[in-house]
Order: sequence, then structure tokens, then C-alpha cells
Amino acid sequence: MNSHKVWSHSLFLLNVCAALALVVSGCSTAANETKNVLAFSQDLTDAAIERYIRTHPEVIMQSLQAMEAKREAELRERQKVALATKQHDLLHDPTSPVSGNLKGEITLVEFYDYRCGYCKKAAQAVTELQKDDPRVRVVYKDFPILGEPSELAAKAALASQAQGKHQVFHEALLASHTDMTKEEILKIAVGVGLDGTRLEADMANPEWQAVIEKNRALAQELGISGTPGFIVGNELVPGALDLNGLKELIARAGQGR
Repeated sequence: MNSHKVWSHSLFLLNVCAALALVVSGCSTAANETKNVLAFSQDLTDAAIERYIRTHPEVIMQSLQAMEAKREAELRERQKVALATKQHDLLHDPTSPVSGNLKGEITLVEFYDYRCGYCKKAAQAVTELQKDDPRVRVVYKDFPILGEPSELAAKAALASQAQGKHQVFHEALLASHTDMTKEEILKIAVGVGLDGTRLEADMANPEWQAVIEKNRALAQELGISGTPGFIVGNELVPGALDLNGLKELIARAGQGR
């Protein structure tokens, strides 16, 4: 007996018993009798379902798989809508650092955390992509999700724009495997030619926290919960990509133009 038949059989019993209760007991006692029938029928239903599940355990797995597939489909649809409606925030937010060809015809957007191992793994590929493909423009979205040191590094990177050295500092931070304390961050900054004293003062600007919160809100709308996350056009790819993976992503975007 399949699950549909189990439910149909139980509902049939429920309806028959309820009708008999009304006929035999009369209007004055029908309500109480119906309650008893409902309880009895529920016991039958529960027992039948339990027996069915015990003899067909694959039903549980199929149900879970169907629920997961539905959830993923809904997420993809929400992402599709969000990507279409958030293009300006993704591509033209003046607070987001940009590198590569500033007038490039294809834009790669990256959400990242300076302490994320996968972001560090993908960093060289992002750098190489800009050298290999002159069409590419890269927009950086600071998305610190690994605690206060990540936020501190993000604020330092954003503040470094005032000295015109964001790109070299950004790459140095991702190449570093030291703890992201303020001392270590400033040490890296000085190593790539930044004025450490000025950078430390600029890091205190509350604007950077607002930028980070805006990026977090955007990531949430797009369904991005981890780093890195790469976006080109209306396609979002979570996780680290190597150079070939990035080039394939750019190629797909180019074909759709």
C-alpha cells in the first residue's frame, strides 16, 4: 500500500465512522462521539503510516531529497532575482575598490575575507586573470565573516585607497599567513609602501564599518554565506576558483553579451 492509499483509507474510515456517530447518537451527543472517532481514526492513521515507513524506509530518503531539491531551486530563483535587481550595487558602488581594466567590458565581483584560506588560495588566480584578459574589471567586496581580525583587515584595506595602494596591499594581505592583529596589518602595509601612521588613523573612520555592513546585507540578499563568492553578470559561483575556472566564468559571460 503506497502512502496515498494509506491516507485515503484512513480518511475513508474517518468519514464513515463520523457519519455513523451522527446517525446513532443523535444531535445532542454527536459532537462528543465525533471527537472519539477522530482520536480513534488518528490512531489508525499513525499506525498505518508507521508500518508503511518501517517497510519502505526509502520513502524518508526520497522525501528529504525532494525537500532539498526544492530548497535549492527556491534559492537559485531568489539569487537570480537578486542578481538582476542588485547590479548597480554590485558593479558601481563607489566605496568598493576596483582593479584591472577600470573600463573593462566584463566585471568580476568577489566577496572575500582576508583570513579565509580559500580566498588566499584563489587570490593568485584573480591577479593572473587581470593580467591575461584586458577585458576584465574586478570589484572587491569586503565580507569579513571570520571575526574581529577579519574586520580589522578589511577596514585597513578600505582605508588604503586614500593612499592609492589598495591593490598591492590587498594582494599582500591575502598572501600573508600571519595573525591579522593591528600590528601585523600595519607591518604588511609599511612593507608595500603605505604610510603606517596615516593608515592607522584612516582605519578609525566609521565609514568602513558602514561599507562592511552594506556588503553583508548585499551578500545576504544574494544568498552568499561563505567566502569566496564570485559573480559575473547573473551568474554566482561560491567557493575557490583556479585560473581556468575564472576564465570559464568570464567566457560564459562573454558569450551571453
